[in-house]
Amino acid sequence: MRELLKNKPVFSWAMYDWANSAFATTVMAGFFPVFFQKFWSTDVTATETTVRLGYGSAIAGAVIAILAPILGAIADRGGTRKKFMFAWTLLGVAATGALYFTAKGEWVAALTLFVLATIGFNGGIVFNDALLLDVAEPAELDRVSAFGYSLGYLGGGLLFLVNMLMVQSPASFGLADKTQAVQLSFVTVAAWWLIFTVPVMRGVRESAQGPKIGMLAAISVGFRELGNTITHVRQYRTLVLFLVAYWFYIDGVNTIIKMAVNYGTALGLDTGKLLLALLVTQLVGFPAALVFGWLGDRIGPKRGILIGLVVYAAITVYAYFLDSEREFFVLACVVGLVQGGVQSLSRSLFGRLVPEGKNAEFFGFYNMMGKFATVLGPLLIAIVASVTHNERASIISLVLLFLVGGGLLWRVPITPPRS
Repeated sequence: MRELLKNKPVFSWAMYDWANSAFATTVMAGFFPVFFQKFWSTDVTATETTVRLGYGSAIAGAVIAILAPILGAIADRGGTRKKFMFAWTLLGVAATGALYFTAKGEWVAALTLFVLATIGFNGGIVFNDALLLDVAEPAELDRVSAFGYSLGYLGGGLLFLVNMLMVQSPASFGLADKTQAVQLSFVTVAAWWLIFTVPVMRGVRESAQGPKIGMLAAISVGFRELGNTITHVRQYRTLVLFLVAYWFYIDGVNTIIKMAVNYGTALGLDTGKLLLALLVTQLVGFPAALVFGWLGDRIGPKRGILIGLVVYAAITVYAYFLDSEREFFVLACVVGLVQGGVQSLSRSLFGRLVPEGKNAEFFGFYNMMGKFATVLGPLLIAIVASVTHNERASIISLVLLFLVGGGLLWRVPITPPRS
């Protein structure tokens, strides 16, 4: 790890995980689901709030899923991956900060801003993922990708800890009450996200991907090359098989991340304990992601992912029977052990498959599959919860996604060539 810290491009790139994880932790997984239910969406039942959140997350996932490969193709030709990443970041930062001004009961405005912030968050990830291949050699992909996720857990966890202290003791921070503390936390996330995006903008140099051309020409060429890639996608059979497998299993991972606190709240568990459990997930995830990077080096990224998926399937079954804060803490610890590992090894395994010169374009497809997965998962949760009026019934359906995704991943060759 010391050599990664000393490597300026790698460290600068990894700091974007540190930056945007504040949104993933404090907003997406932590405060927003709870605050949405208790402050903005107060006119309906907990189940109806789950439905609203599910549909909102599905809309955000659909938008970025459609745009990701197009923007990736454009960025590859224009040499503008960092510029695109910063533009999406600004969208996410602005929408997150605007949540501070959203009044009680304005659930439509709050959900709209959350959707925009989520789109900005995922849009930035598309281009930061593509930059992985600019800072790491093929043999380093597992460790560097895991390093980014581990810094993300640490950075997101640190700010989340401060935000939780603000909520637990508002007077210590000069705040009137817990409501103001949560509102101010959205502002701290926006500031944190923007400030710690600076290192990647200054410390990472994009590698040449052919002749650099102007923006309008890049758009034209980007669309043409994207169509070319789709037309000849059969040439990349291994890559396509991985993407389909990834689509299924990352759907379950993302849905658990987004809906866990809302699920616990709907079951009547103490909100403070749920948020504390989320912090535990972050703290466990920091070293666990590094261990998975080491594991990927030793046994290969595919086997490491499969181990994580088996654990996830067991977690989902466990969640179905969960009925106490103590059991939720157990769930949080186990999720922390495998969440970052599955994400980081998936990113590095895909990096091994990407054809030369198509970094952002193919990482656009990669993120497209992940974001279409965030459409299916929350939508599935919303529909099942709406039909059955049973939170537990909706969560157990995710087991199928891990089983299908793992089965398809098993068929992906372990060490295919990158080009």
